[in-house]
Amino acid sequence: MDLALDAAQARSLPDFLRNFAGRAGRMLDAQWSAVAVYGQDETQLYSNAPRQTGTLPAGDFFAKAILDVAAKSQEEIFILPFDAPEFSPQGSSGQHLEAIVVRIDSSEGERLGCICLLRKPQPVEEADRRLLQALASHAALSLVNFRRFSQLEHSKRQWVEDIDAITDYIVVHDRSWRILRTNRSLSLVLGAEPAALVGQPMNRLRAISGSGSSLPCPLCRDPHRAHEEFMFTADQSTFLVSTSRTSHSAEKDERTIHVLKDITDRLEAERRYRDLFNSIQEGLFFATPEGRFVDVNEAMVSMLGYGSRRELLLADVSNHLYPDPGSRKRVLQALAHGGVLRNHEETLRRKDGSLLHTLQNLTAVLTPRGEILQIRGLMLDVTEQRLFQAQLQRERDFNQKILNTTQSMILVLDTAGLIAYANRRCYDVGYRESDLIGHRLVEWVEPNQRREFDEALRLTAQGHQMENIEIRLRRSDASLGHFSVSFSPMRDEQAVVNNIVVVMTDITDATILHAKLAHSEKMATLGQLVSGVAHEVNNPLAAILGFTDLLLENPAIPEDARGELRIILQETQRTKVIVQDLLSFARQRPARREPVQLNAVLRQTIKLRNYDFESHGVELIESLQDNLGSVLGDPQQLQQVFLNILNNAYDAVQEAARPGRIEVRSSQIGQEIEITVTDNGSGVADPVRIFDPFYTTKPPGKGTGLGLSICYGIMKAHNGEILCWNNTAGAGCTFVVRIPVSAEPATASAAMEAGR
Repeated sequence: MDLALDAAQARSLPDFLRNFAGRAGRMLDAQWSAVAVYGQDETQLYSNAPRQTGTLPAGDFFAKAILDVAAKSQEEIFILPFDAPEFSPQGSSGQHLEAIVVRIDSSEGERLGCICLLRKPQPVEEADRRLLQALASHAALSLVNFRRFSQLEHSKRQWVEDIDAITDYIVVHDRSWRILRTNRSLSLVLGAEPAALVGQPMNRLRAISGSGSSLPCPLCRDPHRAHEEFMFTADQSTFLVSTSRTSHSAEKDERTIHVLKDITDRLEAERRYRDLFNSIQEGLFFATPEGRFVDVNEAMVSMLGYGSRRELLLADVSNHLYPDPGSRKRVLQALAHGGVLRNHEETLRRKDGSLLHTLQNLTAVLTPRGEILQIRGLMLDVTEQRLFQAQLQRERDFNQKILNTTQSMILVLDTAGLIAYANRRCYDVGYRESDLIGHRLVEWVEPNQRREFDEALRLTAQGHQMENIEIRLRRSDASLGHFSVSFSPMRDEQAVVNNIVVVMTDITDATILHAKLAHSEKMATLGQLVSGVAHEVNNPLAAILGFTDLLLENPAIPEDARGELRIILQETQRTKVIVQDLLSFARQRPARREPVQLNAVLRQTIKLRNYDFESHGVELIESLQDNLGSVLGDPQQLQQVFLNILNNAYDAVQEAARPGRIEVRSSQIGQEIEITVTDNGSGVADPVRIFDPFYTTKPPGKGTGLGLSICYGIMKAHNGEILCWNNTAGAGCTFVVRIPVSAEPATASAAMEAGR
């Protein structure tokens, strides 16, 4: 009964346990008694005797030995013999003691601690055992009760601390509109401690809540509702009031809890968010997976062609929005797989049915099971860009076709003259990309014109347009050709020239044709002049020859005068030959036209010169193609052309200080027969003037300069051409004669063939 009274009146567990240990020791005639309580980290020992009295031998070591045994023992009560010769209240030695240890267990079997008694050895009677069990049960009940009370007090203090830590305002009042509890945040606003506010009327809160209610509580609107929520503004702050009412059997225990949350910053953030949401020019939207819009901004409304945001939110656009019904399904599958879809191009349908091209960034809000709860997206109208890109692509394709189909070579150079682009025509004529891109165009130009080319580039880089400049450039086959070149500047956004467009047209054939036409006109004019002069000269020459012959036949002429007359006769005859050549050059009569086999004419001509070639060590090589077609012409005039060419080749190889070599080739190329005569002689000083009348490179007395001019006239009369150039791979030159093939078989050259 005394122990029960102590437990009821005790306010400190350690004091109670010490008193408990003392009473238990006295009841069982123990010299030392204690209660051990097991904790999570350590064991607390509460004894009836202070440590400093010296009644416990070896101090903590003694207690630890008992507790170690108690923790390991599975018996409810066990006796531990303990010899302590030095232990004696009077200081005598040789006294024998024993330790009685009783386990303290809770009703659930949890080991709470143990009771330790140290006394003289004596039998433990049944009454003592029942007493020890009763003491252990009473100690267990007291320990559990103290523990629960401690937890309750701790929970209460923790709850108060948690409520006071909340920054929202919390107030609880009873049915009589009296304050039962406030948290510290509200009490600081009201200027009083929470305890001082208990019992005060709820009207005390009108200072912060205004007069929004006629009830004694300014925060109550409908006292009969269990829950209610509203907002009010006071002193430039906006609060969200959440009210909850408890329901009890006793009306006097009903309580009302108000929570005031300051949402001023949140409302301002929402306002700014809404302003930003509506001010963004791109379409923003929140939609369900089924295709209904939950929220959209004004830009989205305008993009889809609706009159208002409300109209779009109320309309079911899921079936109308996608022209392709499968598009929305593919979008949902992509979002379900990755959750995000970036830079997705999608074509939608406006309210009026017109198409809207968009670029979208989508994000899916997923449930824990991975299902799409909501789709949030940003949409950019790229309809104009798509139309512009399509138009730009059409223009690009159009320009590309022009660039690739034009017959002119088009190059783009940077300001340093390096080639950055070449159209298809450049590759069609034989150039390779590796020869063009990254190389300087000036490298193609004939060396003596490179300064003129660089000057044109410089002026173009300064913004000038340079057109139709004739320049000799290297072709893809390494030959030089005549080109008409135009330079155009290209400017960037700042109007600075950053590239140069070069358009080149090969005018080699046109240049040659123009030269031939000029030469023909010159030859025709010269022929008329020579014809008149030759006829005028022939008359005095005939008189000189006649009188010279008469003088030589006159026996009265001295011998020394005869020698001089013979010189006059020789030079007059030579002059007559020159005049005859002039007449032959200038005569306008048409040549005979009959089918001719050129190989027969060539062989007959070679036969005439073969002796001279062999006797002077000149090697003559024939390479005549069989089965050549026939040509319409005058065999005698054609033989005159070939003989003149062979004579010039013979003279050229005689001048060179090396063994002479002449090669004659014939071939048929399409509808033309080509005769080529190549020698390794000294070459031609000026191939451009070689066919001009009276132009010769031979020493005086060895040529009149009319032979090749006559050949040129003969070939023109035969609708053919004769060309000459110096060999690039070595010494000498090449003559080429081209004559169109006739449809008639060759018959008139049989006599010439038979005379070989």
